[in-house]
Amino acid sequence: MDHNKFYSLVIPMYNEEGNAGILIDRIREAMNGYKYELILIDDNSKDKTVKEIIEKNDPSVVLIQLKKNYGQSSAMMAGFDYATGDYVITLDGDLQNDPSDIPAMVALLEKGDYDLVVGKRQKRKDSSIRTIPSRIANFIIKKSTKLNISDQGCALKVFTHDTAKDLNLYGENHRFISLMAHLNGAKIAEMPVKHHARQFGVSKYGMNRTFKVINDLLLVLFNQKYLSKPIYLFGNIGLVAFVLGMLINAYLLVVKLMGHDIGGRPLLILGVLLAFIGIQFFTTGIIIDMLMKTYYESQSKRPFNIRKITNFGENKA
Repeated sequence: MDHNKFYSLVIPMYNEEGNAGILIDRIREAMNGYKYELILIDDNSKDKTVKEIIEKNDPSVVLIQLKKNYGQSSAMMAGFDYATGDYVITLDGDLQNDPSDIPAMVALLEKGDYDLVVGKRQKRKDSSIRTIPSRIANFIIKKSTKLNISDQGCALKVFTHDTAKDLNLYGENHRFISLMAHLNGAKIAEMPVKHHARQFGVSKYGMNRTFKVINDLLLVLFNQKYLSKPIYLFGNIGLVAFVLGMLINAYLLVVKLMGHDIGGRPLLILGVLLAFIGIQFFTTGIIIDMLMKTYYESQSKRPFNIRKITNFGENKA
């Protein structure tokens, strides 16, 4: 780690009484000798989390208190907005991540010229209730994208400043930060990190989050792959349905011309239905495509991210 760099640690906190004070001490120990800010975002905790943070009176701590419980993604986004460091580091507030892993992760990021380094938890101390959704998400991401990350759910991550600022988190997309950064063009590395059992408080995870994980993942993939070109998704579905419908209708027309009755055949209903569905999907794709053009143009947004601009003309005498 570079002593001349400034580091922003962003940690959402929700009902972490007992963990908050210890967390501040462990980060101070791990970051000893480095310039950093510890941004703790309290997501409207109902216990003494805020009191513990205030009592520490640590000059490196920035406490952001949200008006209500918005969820971890919104809390993390609030921290990203405030962060000013050359590097942005995230981890959970439950002491399961180990701050002592941070220096090695920063070193890997700098050495490999990466945009993001994510942790891979070794000997996980979580129950199957937490690991099952994680395994499902990891499997789907590996099969649907080229991102080969073993542990999407590890909160311990080190970002370059620009990579963190480019993320737009909402809902519960914090689980897929690595995927979102990858789809934005970030270079990502993974390294093993320590993992500890929770000491205080209770886990916020349950089996009901399995379906949320899958739904959020599908939404992220759609937004990143088809947000700027929705016609490719809706148009393709529409064309396939329309062609199938017309083939069925053509077959039935031949049957009718041969003198057979087709009025009572379910196949006729299917053919007409597929044709209409195809037209609807295709026209929906056109409409959404026009809406997305309006979205980008009205806000001066661009559907791409630039890594670097090199002007070779400046090297000429």
